Amino acid sequence: MFELQPGKYRRSILRLWRFAGIGLGLIILYLIAVSYNFLWLFGGMPDLKTLENPKSELASELISEDGKSLGKYFFENRTPIDIGQVSPNLIEALVATEDARFVNHSGIDARSLLRVVKGLISANSSSGGGSTLTQQVAKNLFNTRSEEYEGLLGKIPLVRIVIAKTKEWMLAVILERKYTKQEIMQMYLNTVSFGNNTYGIKVAAKTYFNREASDLTVNEAALLVGMLQNPTLYNPLRFPTNALNRRNTVLAQMVKYEYLPEDKFEDYKSKPLGLNFTVDSHNTGLAPYFRESMRGYLKSWVKLYNEEHGRNFDLYTSGLRIYTTIDSRMQQYQEEAVTQHMKEQQRLFDEHWKGRNPWVFDNGKEMPGFIDRAVRSSAHFIALKNEVGEEEAWKVMRRPYQMKVFSWDGEKTVTMSPIDSIKYYKRLLRIGMMSMDPRNGRVKAWVGGINFKYLKYDHVKQGKRQPGSTFKPFVYLSALDKNFLTPCDHLTDAPVYFGPEEGAYGGWTPKNSNNKYSYQSLSLRQALGKSVNTISAQIMKMVKPKAVVEYAHKLGITTPLKEVPSLCLGISEVSVYDMVGAYCSFANGGHRAEPMTILKIEDRDGNLLQEFYPKQNQEISANMAYDMLYLMRGAVEDPGGTAGRLRQYGVTEGNEIAAKTGTTSNYSDGWFMGMTQNLVSGVWVGGEDRSIHFRTMALGQGGRIAMPAWGLFMQKVYNDPTLQQYRKGPFNKPENYIRDCGKVQSDSTDTYIPPSRSDDEGVLF
Repeated sequence: MFELQPGKYRRSILRLWRFAGIGLGLIILYLIAVSYNFLWLFGGMPDLKTLENPKSELASELISEDGKSLGKYFFENRTPIDIGQVSPNLIEALVATEDARFVNHSGIDARSLLRVVKGLISANSSSGGGSTLTQQVAKNLFNTRSEEYEGLLGKIPLVRIVIAKTKEWMLAVILERKYTKQEIMQMYLNTVSFGNNTYGIKVAAKTYFNREASDLTVNEAALLVGMLQNPTLYNPLRFPTNALNRRNTVLAQMVKYEYLPEDKFEDYKSKPLGLNFTVDSHNTGLAPYFRESMRGYLKSWVKLYNEEHGRNFDLYTSGLRIYTTIDSRMQQYQEEAVTQHMKEQQRLFDEHWKGRNPWVFDNGKEMPGFIDRAVRSSAHFIALKNEVGEEEAWKVMRRPYQMKVFSWDGEKTVTMSPIDSIKYYKRLLRIGMMSMDPRNGRVKAWVGGINFKYLKYDHVKQGKRQPGSTFKPFVYLSALDKNFLTPCDHLTDAPVYFGPEEGAYGGWTPKNSNNKYSYQSLSLRQALGKSVNTISAQIMKMVKPKAVVEYAHKLGITTPLKEVPSLCLGISEVSVYDMVGAYCSFANGGHRAEPMTILKIEDRDGNLLQEFYPKQNQEISANMAYDMLYLMRGAVEDPGGTAGRLRQYGVTEGNEIAAKTGTTSNYSDGWFMGMTQNLVSGVWVGGEDRSIHFRTMALGQGGRIAMPAWGLFMQKVYNDPTLQQYRKGPFNKPENYIRDCGKVQSDSTDTYIPPSRSDDEGVLF
């Protein structure tokens, strides 16, 4: 019988120990070399500060004053969540599928690694992966496979993977020492990708099922966890069958590890995916025009803050929390009111111009070459011209293809050429509307257009148009504040002539909207309420254009204003943003409150970076402001007032409303400014170009084309019991206010109504 000699046996054991020691030493040396990037072969490791404060790219979020998310600025759509806000269904599905021994290992699961090695030796690709959740957190948080951490050996494909895996193992061990299992799980769920530019479980739950992560069902949790292995291959939108099969695999894993009763497996397995996909993009959500307007300001703020405080914040990746003054309820109501109103206005406009193009001269004839000029100035044509030349660019612009367009009946897929699409969008009426609390300057709602996805131009702050008669209050204010007139005075509706020496080149005599003069004596309240042009002209003759410009700028108009007599009829362009801010001075006791849009900005951890405060300055006396409110109430309360139609919206009873309508030449611009004690709103409606408009006063005046949006909006605000702070009521009368012109009389002198209709207003000619 053969017997192993004792000395030989001992030598074999020693040899094994020697090999093991050498192997262990080499591993240690290898780990040290990787840790310190020996000879720049392995690439760097995250520094200690980064390891102690692991950060991922987080979207910065705009939050309404009532705590609702308005939208985000992001490269990667990611919003963090606390582990306590995640459904147990999701956590159980994740552990069962991705890391069954998560609670037991210390970052590296030896059993999983042995399974992988065995699979590689046996060529069994289904043996699974060896990465623990902690290793995946390390990869996601520190981006270990990026060029930033790549050394000279990283150019070799297989070696690169081995080095990256090594770093992830080392980082996983460090993470396990520094954080609890709950914290590591939270990091994982906040960093992992679910496809469709969706990062983190909070965003994923909202995107795929439109629900909170805490409310995910077993099937929903299983689908999301299943996507983690390959978000593209298991994308339920593109590959629903793959996603369904993968979801069922996750359910089977939950049964295997006793997170799910076996008798319920078949029931869950038979259910459909149940998607409610709501992609989150810059085009969606509440207040998109407001968000886009804020983007430029916030980028400038971040840059300045970094310079002053030595920080490195980024609007798109630092997870800033920007608390705004917008009220989500009022924003929703304003968007609904605009949609309801503009859908009807577009219907009327299309009927009005049926069979004709609406781009016309003052004489009603169509403008030749209008669309060609629009094409030439379009960004698409200019880019094509620079790339392929003008002749080829025109060919491309005339070539039809399938595209999606906005319509009031929903997004439509049509076949048309780029030139046809320009014609199509030119026919659409546009709107800008903004509301502001005059007491503190907080902007409560902001609608810059009819559809941000397709028409991104903001008609609240970016757009500037002639205000027409809504500019007249600044004219009246100039006369009252300089003691040329009192609110109780009367003036006669008669022609007024301005000569060249007064700035009216060639001479000018303004006309009323009906081209007639009544020669009646009108109170200032009647004249402003009925928007009589001749009275505004008489007042302008008293105070001179320079004074009117000074008062308008003092109250908040920032655009240049022409110092000419016709300014009394609103010829200089202004923005809705400025007009609302200026009108707030009347409702705020003469204090000009600058429009305020942001309350505070915090970092991702809730640390306050800056708080913002109202900026107010007394520009006119409280008595003078109340006088102006008294005059403008005439448009709503008195016979023949241009805003009398507001009664049909149920907003006038038990309420005081000061208002002004405005219409410019040929009805190119329709305006309405409405004030209550606690809310001031402005509305502009018109075409993209001033040559696109209604042709009649009945359709094109501000009281028709703009005012209903205000009435619908306020109706919704008053019907919401949670908005009691904006309830109906009178304006606050200043203490010791003594001026009282008495009630409006009903005799012939005080009931002047234009002959053609009772709701005409002053029009700029």
